[in-house]
Amino acid sequence: MVARASATTTLTRSDLCPAHHEGHRGYAMGRTFENRKLSILKRGLRDAKAFTRCGRQISIAVKAGGPDVDGNPALRRAIQNARAANMLKDKIQGAIDKASGSGDTSEYEEVLYEGYGPHGIALLVETTTDNPTRTVANLRVAFNKGKGNLGNAGSVSFMFDKFGVFRVHPKDIDREALELELIDDGLEEIADGHSDKDEPLLLLRCAREEFGNLQSALDSRELEVVSSGFEWLPKTATELSEAETEAVIKLVERVEQDDDVQEVFTNLG
Repeated sequence: MVARASATTTLTRSDLCPAHHEGHRGYAMGRTFENRKLSILKRGLRDAKAFTRCGRQISIAVKAGGPDVDGNPALRRAIQNARAANMLKDKIQGAIDKASGSGDTSEYEEVLYEGYGPHGIALLVETTTDNPTRTVANLRVAFNKGKGNLGNAGSVSFMFDKFGVFRVHPKDIDREALELELIDDGLEEIADGHSDKDEPLLLLRCAREEFGNLQSALDSRELEVVSSGFEWLPKTATELSEAETEAVIKLVERVEQDDDVQEVFTNLG
């Protein structure tokens, strides 16, 4: 799993691809993919493009469910993620007001694109776009330049499963006790992660159909959720050499330069 990019940072294979451990359902879950995601995400969050992406998520949520946070779980999640990206409070409110105003004619939709990168690595690209024709054309160029191929719907998504994920601060949390408490609420795994500021976080993963149940369970325990959403985890990870890995990362970074791209996931091990 990889996501969002901009400023120059030296990446090594150890940063991007530590040896993974298997989750209890056999997926390539855990800190491996979180680390790879954050190693690129950190740079994106320091870029104004991160705010553009957060703004689009807020817009989609408001237009789908209205501006009332209490009655719109998707908006609540979008605001959490915007705060995690260090988006200012007035900017968040501005995005809500714009989306709920009669003068806003923008219509963003979420579109998932699929393809292959160098050395047969599968990529899933989540986008929010008001012009899918433009987006697919830009992605095709990016894939071609990165020695990849943009595929059709269903060409690689069968290699992944979609999970809900909640990120919470570990302070004062008894991890083992929490895991036992939340099993009946859909929790599948607790893993270690880090914020864009390198602060430790706990990752709580669940099947996507259990997302609401786990959200309610966390609310009832008054656990503060730093960010939440959905992520695609590969059923099987593919190991590459350092040089081959760098070729894949270059393609991911190229794809992430597009403002329409929200997140990129791979099966890179």
